[in-house]
Amino acid sequence: MGATLLVVAKDVKIQVEFDPAAVKSYRLVGYESRLLAAQDFANDKKDAGEMGAGHRVTALYEIVGAAGAASSLGTVRIRYKKPDQDQSALLEFPIADDSKPYAEASSDFRFASSVAMYGMLLRGSKYAAGASWPLVLELAGASAGDSDRRAEFLGLAKAASKLKR
Repeated sequence: MGATLLVVAKDVKIQVEFDPAAVKSYRLVGYESRLLAAQDFANDKKDAGEMGAGHRVTALYEIVGAAGAASSLGTVRIRYKKPDQDQSALLEFPIADDSKPYAEASSDFRFASSVAMYGMLLRGSKYAAGASWPLVLELAGASAGDSDRRAEFLGLAKAASKLKR
């Protein structure tokens, strides 16, 4: 399987910095085992993940907004090395506050949120208040589209819901 991966970036590191004037508190949902110390972000000797052509990474944050309006919630920084290089490059992007109701969110976002809820229910997370198996199935089913992978997840969620009652 590794032989079929065309690496386009190595040692990829992502850092999210929220603006305290815009975000009162936040919590990363998942990725606990992948956390990196802040001082290691710019350290090119610290190993990180590879990214292949066509790969995407999704990170979900639960945030509580601070009082007052802000156009930017913070900054996303990405460090990566080209496959044939040992020095990293830095990219920075503002996090736009384009808040909208959940029902208007993209199907990708809604599906990702159902997967996150599924994981929290399986782990018995203290953050799963308000989550339920019927809600996971409803959200995943409504945003699965015609994707075989999403349909496979929906099947797994149905099976898990029967086991975890």
